[in-house]
Amino acid sequence: MRIYLAILLLALATPLAAALPAAVDGKPLPTLAPMLERATPAVVNIATRGKSRRRIESPLQNDPFFRRFFNLPGIDRVEETSSLGSGVIVDADHGLILTNNHVIENAYEIKVTLNDGRELQADIVGRDADTDIAVLQVSAEGLSALPLADSSKLRVGDFVVAIGNPFGLGQTVTSGIVSALGRSGLGIESIEDFIQTDASINLGNSGGALVNLRGELVGINTAIFGAGNQGSIGIGFAIPINLAHDVMSQLIDHGEVRRGRLGADGQDLTEQLAQAFGIGRNQGFIVTRIESGSPASKSGLRVGDVIVAANDKPIRSAADMHNLVGLQRIGETIELQLYRDGKPMRLPVRIQPIEIRQLGGEKLHPRLAGAVIGEIHEQHLQRGRVDYLQILKVEPGSPAANAGFLPGDIIYSINKQLTHNFDEALALADDAMIMNIQRGNRELYILLK
Repeated sequence: MRIYLAILLLALATPLAAALPAAVDGKPLPTLAPMLERATPAVVNIATRGKSRRRIESPLQNDPFFRRFFNLPGIDRVEETSSLGSGVIVDADHGLILTNNHVIENAYEIKVTLNDGRELQADIVGRDADTDIAVLQVSAEGLSALPLADSSKLRVGDFVVAIGNPFGLGQTVTSGIVSALGRSGLGIESIEDFIQTDASINLGNSGGALVNLRGELVGINTAIFGAGNQGSIGIGFAIPINLAHDVMSQLIDHGEVRRGRLGADGQDLTEQLAQAFGIGRNQGFIVTRIESGSPASKSGLRVGDVIVAANDKPIRSAADMHNLVGLQRIGETIELQLYRDGKPMRLPVRIQPIEIRQLGGEKLHPRLAGAVIGEIHEQHLQRGRVDYLQILKVEPGSPAANAGFLPGDIIYSINKQLTHNFDEALALADDAMIMNIQRGNRELYILLK
């Protein structure tokens, strides 16, 4: 009898325990479901196939005899790669998608899967390695886009939701708060101004959406704190949408981000150096070198100046200074707050274009006549100095145009030798040349003879 009574009571209790009330005290329970029903169709999954180069040294390099008498070159091996990530539709009419550059880097095929299951091929509009932003474009009807928030109005403690494709599982939603703003100096990207959040971000979330409770896009999920295959530990980073949108606008308009320069090198201010300079603070940027004719030189900046803020934003290190200049548009003026000989002062500096050394294509080969080649030098915090040659202009109907060259082509190698500058290219110039060209997300060979 007791067993029967216990079973009867359990049966009666089970429906009550399993079902949640639709309301409490006449008020509906809070839920994010309506917002997510509007937001999730704008978040897409991205799968890529690509190729990357890896230098393999000859095993004979380990033999002292061969190493002494022979100059054995390494071998460039091309390897197939694949990646999974996420993206956010920000313009439904034009099919524009924001994602991370590292999601589509080296890709020759990009497949986008929509929330409704449709699979589309995507083209690269432009990408920027410094901020890790890329813009893709698809052609389809019935797309949904996320409205953009003003990320400058975010506050620590605001609730946010991360939407993406972690570990290739499919669309997943996690929630949290804004843990910190303006994070930099992390060594993740060359230019950093991250939103930090404890919303769970894992591998595959890269390029996905960070939204507020109104379903507005506040950031592009980018990275997690940690290395290897470690999962989320409650410290994730997203690129503020204001920064991402500014980069996107330049990529759409120019196919690249046009950055200026300051022309001043320096180092971090330490406590010991602050005492030596007679400054009552231990964070800042000490100017150690100024390029002749640079914006820094024209503005009156001097070696030994200690920059502590710019446009009223603190400058704590060389990384902060690098970010500041990298985020400014050409022609914009920044007001530096600095100490000179221990005395505070303000100094306006106008950001100017980076000067590019140029060479006429005919100097390399007659069939390159009509092309203007630029010697590009970029400074990345992680990769150091990056040097390469790029086709800047091609006159219509010229020999270079007839040979198949286009503006934006990067000269990767000449006669199978990697080429980084004019000196290397001129040394390799010959009557017959095979040039390896990187064009957007693909590579091709052009034979000149």
